[in-house]
Amino acid sequence: MVHVYNCHPFSSQQIVQVEQEPGLICCGGGALFVVATGGCKVEAYNLEKEGCPLICRFATMGTVKSIQHSRMGDYLVTIEEKNCATYLRAYTNWRYQAEGKARVGVRLLGHLLRGASVRGGAQMEIIEIPLSERPVTVACCPVTGDLLVGCENTLVLFTLRRQNQQSQNQSQQMVQSTWTNSQQSSSQSQGQIMDSNPNFLDFERSVILHLSQMKPKQVALCGEYVAVQGELEVLVVKLETSSDPKTLEESDTKKTDHLEDHVDFQILPIHQELLGDRAKDCDIAVSIEKTGLEDSKGQYTLSYVLFRRFTPDFFQGCSVEETQLHSLQLYPLFTGNQSMSLQEPSCVFCFFSLPSAGYLYSLKGGVELLSAYQYPEKVLKAVLTDYLLHVITKSALQCFTVRCAAVAARIEDPYIDSTMKACPPCSMEVCALRIQLFIGLRSVCVYGHHVVLLSAANAETTEEPERTTQRRGLSRKWTISSPKETSTAGHGWNLYVVDTVSPLTLYQEMVEYSQRYAETNPQAQSLRHLLSEAHLLLRTSLLQTSEQQRIIEEDSSPSLQADTEGPSDSTELEEAFKQNCAQLGDCFSRGSQRECHLALPYYRMSGLSVTELMARNRPLAGRPQSYGPGFLFYLKHYLFEETEQVLSQEAADEVIDIFSQSEPSQLVSVCASPSLINTSPAKTLQILQHLENTAGVSVPLTTTMATMMLRLEDLPEYTRLMERHAELEMYGCCVCVWSK
Repeated sequence: MVHVYNCHPFSSQQIVQVEQEPGLICCGGGALFVVATGGCKVEAYNLEKEGCPLICRFATMGTVKSIQHSRMGDYLVTIEEKNCATYLRAYTNWRYQAEGKARVGVRLLGHLLRGASVRGGAQMEIIEIPLSERPVTVACCPVTGDLLVGCENTLVLFTLRRQNQQSQNQSQQMVQSTWTNSQQSSSQSQGQIMDSNPNFLDFERSVILHLSQMKPKQVALCGEYVAVQGELEVLVVKLETSSDPKTLEESDTKKTDHLEDHVDFQILPIHQELLGDRAKDCDIAVSIEKTGLEDSKGQYTLSYVLFRRFTPDFFQGCSVEETQLHSLQLYPLFTGNQSMSLQEPSCVFCFFSLPSAGYLYSLKGGVELLSAYQYPEKVLKAVLTDYLLHVITKSALQCFTVRCAAVAARIEDPYIDSTMKACPPCSMEVCALRIQLFIGLRSVCVYGHHVVLLSAANAETTEEPERTTQRRGLSRKWTISSPKETSTAGHGWNLYVVDTVSPLTLYQEMVEYSQRYAETNPQAQSLRHLLSEAHLLLRTSLLQTSEQQRIIEEDSSPSLQADTEGPSDSTELEEAFKQNCAQLGDCFSRGSQRECHLALPYYRMSGLSVTELMARNRPLAGRPQSYGPGFLFYLKHYLFEETEQVLSQEAADEVIDIFSQSEPSQLVSVCASPSLINTSPAKTLQILQHLENTAGVSVPLTTTMATMMLRLEDLPEYTRLMERHAELEMYGCCVCVWSK
């Protein structure tokens, strides 16, 4: 089930002024890269400046069929076609084209040119990457910058290397340093980051994976995890380096296609979901081919992580085309307790989507399906981010919440599900925040808080979205332009940059939204769910603020700092987090008996005093004088565990009143708490006497009443109470002698 809340995650939009119809788009390094339809030219636009001005444009060596940007290394990788041949190329130092430098170096993989490459820090380089098979798809690792290439039957992994030209030619060291220093001031004035000893990017082929019975349509790479997607199946494996010479190269080749003899039949594979070690039972064999490099670090070992296969439901009228998978992603998330230099992320998530549903898995610390997204319409593409999942249909952009922060919080703090701390569960149902209508959406990519949409509308279909808008009544103010407007040139295509609001702003709107439920039904499940969504938004922001410095130190992109800027004041974030914990504590304090225990950790995380929490839980006027089970659960733990904090007389008397109304049987234990040393003995004695009249005489109750008499210095009455029970007579005599 998907909850629907009409919140507003979008703040504004603008149209990028491109001259030719875009065919391919991708984002990264603060830039939007646009390739015209069937073109051989890449244009880069600045996403961090209003109006998205042009940074630079440069020609490619062939017609671009696929383009990806790598955050690590700030390079572009393309699949290009020329003269009926397919090539794989990497474009490094592309930002220098903004300085009007026409010099471009072209070289093969692993070959640094001696002449122009000495000045490679100030020129764009095109690296030719030879392959024995035709490249189909590529992916860049967001953590290491490594490159994964999917061919027709193989996966080829290239490791990113930073080659220092000085180490190869010591005689050129003075020339290189002098030239770099002379150019440094002018480059920095244009926002470029240059080192006095620049490193040159290169790649090294490290391993080849051979696949059986699966043709890659899309691949993903994140650290040691490799994901490959076919038409109906997804496989995730883990590659690790080991000194053990034994690999899966021999053992995996024993799997053969036992269906080759049945060529007269078409056998549809059954639906499968294999997690963890069970994934090795799938019928897709993966074998490792050594590269033969002498400096290779040990041997690679491969383990299966996840396998899922889907089957078209022909009985429901679905075709194979309608069931094809898309939008494969491996997404890393770092936590605040990691070292700045640590490359391995704490969490890795795998997302892939069908046209009708999306699936989000957590891979580290046990493979688990976190969320299943049910789409209201056929989805063309989806992009996962820290905060939201953005999906597009032909006529709409929609946002769903994600559960990445819930996983990261539990990895960062294994004791988070305790009496001290809490976090909404990873299995909590997702919700859809908003549907924003567009015309003819084709593609989407995301960078930071920018969502880039490519639309190409047909003239005969422009009226239908307008009718849908009137029917759904989803109006939205946009600061720059209307989503139905076309560019000034009157083209049937547009390139939109839609900005999302800050997580803190979206959190505040969720809180306002939740007040509608609180006014009508304080125990509504939707109220708790919405506040939990807001809680995860804040947790994600807190995780990101601790990650910013690490990213800025590792990345060379000049606009990265602007992208990693979250809420400007972390104190404001922390204050909002405490307020949200108090609100969740209120929900669980009045909730059902099954979940009332969660009021305790949320109230503790709120930082509020017990006096403030008692004020929040006082019964409202006109309602029954009762306190929720969660609040009583919190109050008992406070009285029995927080022995160092002493309440004032007013607060202590209120605690006695609370238990006299809600749980009179706990009064004797409550009165013994060191926190209530300042309670009024006369008032407490009156309440205890009433309890004795209703519940009967008992030794603990008599002892408590006698203690109150002793505090009132009424020794005769104290003696009378202690003489009620034979076992108390000797103790009472000793106290009387001591008092005299």
